Amino acid sequence: MPKLTGKDVGEVGYGLMGLTWRPSPPSQEQSFEAMHTALSLGANNWNGGELYGSPERNSLHLLNEYFTKYPSDADKVVLSIKGGLVPGQMKPDGSKAGVQRSIDECLKQLDGKKFLDLFECARVDPQVPIDETVRYIADYVKAGKLGGISLSEVSAASIRKAHTVHPISAVEVEFSLWATDILENGVAATCAELGIPIIAYSPLGRGFLTGKYKKHSDLESDSILHHFPRFQPDVFDENIKLLNAVEGIAKEKGVTPAQIALGWILAQSGTKGLPTIIPIPGATTSAKIEENVKPAKLGEEDMKALKEILNKFPVVGGRYHETAQALLFA
Repeated sequence: MPKLTGKDVGEVGYGLMGLTWRPSPPSQEQSFEAMHTALSLGANNWNGGELYGSPERNSLHLLNEYFTKYPSDADKVVLSIKGGLVPGQMKPDGSKAGVQRSIDECLKQLDGKKFLDLFECARVDPQVPIDETVRYIADYVKAGKLGGISLSEVSAASIRKAHTVHPISAVEVEFSLWATDILENGVAATCAELGIPIIAYSPLGRGFLTGKYKKHSDLESDSILHHFPRFQPDVFDENIKLLNAVEGIAKEKGVTPAQIALGWILAQSGTKGLPTIIPIPGATTSAKIEENVKPAKLGEEDMKALKEILNKFPVVGGRYHETAQALLFA
């Protein structure tokens, strides 16, 4: 399969269109245009999941349709799919039956149009030891049905335990100027030690770091962001200080705050004891993709300034609500 790394713009992967959460998904035509644009610009790390949508219509259906229309693109893409949940629920199921159901369903929906390069359980099932869950997935790798295994939102200890059962190809975690946990909890250091790349989801802080939302009332009425603690009205004005400071640097450099945010991630990739880090910003238009694949080039002084901003304006509120937060870094 293609390598889970890249160079230049190829280092910026994508969770595209219906491949991620969208209250009002774009049309198939718009989705296909954006996906085609991403691949043409070297962004070939695509990330989707059973959970992005309903069991009847999710990102796997869109992928099937895309690769049916563009079959020659299939071998150019590294496809990672999240599953391992109870169908229609955000409840982890890392049991043998749960893993088998999830992988079999993913393979069924792809229908041979695209090889499933990586499969990961969206969260660790607290009722099933992670080494057992990984062993169930590994059976599919050994059978040639999967290319490899990745993990999502796991602790450093879980990464080590899983890696002893089967080599882990990637670890997907939230990472951005809005969420720096992995730099402090051993996840990034462990991945660097074991040679495992990190897939950074929500590298733009769920849209916060784009400058799209300047006040709480800017959130769309049907936005999932209303459910996240960091976007609540009582903390929004405090958190906006971080964005304002980032926008100041962006203005000085003649770029967008999103390009600063992506540049900050890539400036750390593979340096200072950190692993390769591949951000996967979601996008619904070709224009936004073209912006995202041009991350700002940040020097030592820029990174120092951003570090000072993070120290001065710490983010207020958890990444998820209490129940979901409990499943992070398990």
